[in-house]
Parts: sequence; C-alpha cells; structure tokens
Amino acid sequence: MPIKGGGLDRKSKAASEIPSSSLADIAFLLLIFFMVTTVFRTTRDRPIEWPQASATEKIDEKVKNILNVWLERDGSVWINDRNIPMTEVSEIVGPLYAQSQRRLVISVRADRDTPYIYVDQVQKELVAGGVVRVNFATELERQMRGIRR
Repeated sequence: MPIKGGGLDRKSKAASEIPSSSLADIAFLLLIFFMVTTVFRTTRDRPIEWPQASATEKIDEKVKNILNVWLERDGSVWINDRNIPMTEVSEIVGPLYAQSQRRLVISVRADRDTPYIYVDQVQKELVAGGVVRVNFATELERQMRGIRR
C-alpha cells in the first residue's frame, strides 16, 4: 500500500517579509566601496608659460602649507581654481596666512609675459594681508617638484 503524500511534510513556509539581518553588512560594504573608489579633486595647474631662472629655492613645506596664487598675462588672479579680483587678494590670503600661524607659503605662479605692474599689485596685496613668506615659482622649481614626486 502506497503512502499518501510521500511521507515528507514541509515544515517551513515561504517567508512573507524581507530578511533584514544582513542589511547592515551590505550597507557597510557599500560604504567601504565608495570610500575606496572615490577620487578626490586636486587643484589644477593653470596654462601659463613658466619664467626661466638659473637657480631657485626648494620649498620644504607640506602641500597643505602651500597656497598657489596664479597670475595670468591679462592680470587675472586665480586662487584655489577661483578667479579673484586683484583687490580682494589680501582679504582672502591674509586670514588664511594668520590662521596657519604664519606657516603658509604663498607661491606666486605668474606667466612669463605678465606685465610687471600686475606682479607688483599682487605683491602689494600680499603685504597688505600681512604675508611675509612668498615664493615666485619658475620653470626650474616646477621641474624639481616633478622629480621629487
């Protein structure tokens, strides 16, 4: 005589809710994935022709203690990828310099063909902001920086 139902009964039934015990693990793994694959934006070099120099002084500071002030041929000033009016340079750089306890080095990166009047105006703005650590970047300094990395 055959057994009806085969002798095997299902003890579990299909769950009607989504299991949430592993959601925290999945969220944590996604967080780690996005942290590892994120590309942080770095400051971009401006397209300038670097001035030539036979000698230069190497800046022995961490990158976070160097503020690049770009000066182009037409007199436009760029700080942190933002175009800044010449008259506001001291208002922006002065507080940053004071906040760093005078460790900040201002690297003026002027185009080779920039008229000297613009370079002089930037210098006067930096003096008005209380800045005393200023470096004028050259092609030689740029080459030395590329070798160090």
